[in-house]
Amino acid sequence: MIKRRELLGFVSLLAAPLLAHADDYPSMPINLVTPLAAGDAADRAARLMGQELSRLLKTVVTVSNRPGAGGSLGTQSVIRAPNDGYTLLYAQNSPLTIRRVLEPEAANYDPLKDLVPLALTTRSPSVLVVHKDAPFKNLKDMVEHATKNPNSVRVGNAGPGSVGDISVQQINAATGAKMTSVNYKGAAPAVTDLLGGHIEGVILALGAVSTHMQSGNLRALAISSRFPEFPTVPTLRQLGYKADILGVWFAFFMPAGVPKAVVDKVTAALEEVTRNASISAQLLPAGIVQEWGSSRALSDEISNEFRAVSELLGPAAKATK
Repeated sequence: MIKRRELLGFVSLLAAPLLAHADDYPSMPINLVTPLAAGDAADRAARLMGQELSRLLKTVVTVSNRPGAGGSLGTQSVIRAPNDGYTLLYAQNSPLTIRRVLEPEAANYDPLKDLVPLALTTRSPSVLVVHKDAPFKNLKDMVEHATKNPNSVRVGNAGPGSVGDISVQQINAATGAKMTSVNYKGAAPAVTDLLGGHIEGVILALGAVSTHMQSGNLRALAISSRFPEFPTVPTLRQLGYKADILGVWFAFFMPAGVPKAVVDKVTAALEEVTRNASISAQLLPAGIVQEWGSSRALSDEISNEFRAVSELLGPAAKATK
């Protein structure tokens, strides 16, 4: 019969390689997967943070772009990766919350169980803008007109199921207005139609319209979260509504089952990266702000947003199946 002390010693021997591995981590390059197209502002954020992670962790961090299916393809590739700490995911909220509601068959995973949420690091606010000559001086004017004249206010977005598309429905639900969401294939054509007077507004990531806001060609009526360069643009909550429009946020994850010591080491490095003033200064002109959020804060963000989107779109999404 094996004595308790002998059994504990045997278990310790089994755990020794894992502990040693965690102590030696990292001993080879890390693959940072992002479900984003190469070259856009968020991809630049991933690469800047990857470079700093490489310096802090003293290993090579390579960025792999895996776009497709609203971010679900890249996310699933990380879920299936070995849980040895050498695969990281830098993803936006779409595949983690929105796609799970709109396309549950394709995004059939739970980021809080199939992944380890490490930290929320980056936000790109969404903003509702109108043409400089629009008759709406503020959101109240726009809502009143859309309420009295149903479907006369057309608001463009970057595509079906985008934060802009959902945000129009959020505004309608919160105010009783009847604005029409107009889906485009990306932000650029939506901005072009707004400047040309073909639609009344757009809700897009701040980086897509900030230049036109600075030039005065477009006026902002609401923003998903405060942004330092546009401090006077209000959020919906500041205007007295119960919920804000959706913004875009980005966070880091690892596959489920990565040793805690490795998770802790990477998380500590991510906090230092997120608080790096040099990186923040490079991202701010693109409408991206660094914001540190712990693993718990990230998990809460995912749960709350998934619940809100489900309540808003769940029945409508099921009806289209």
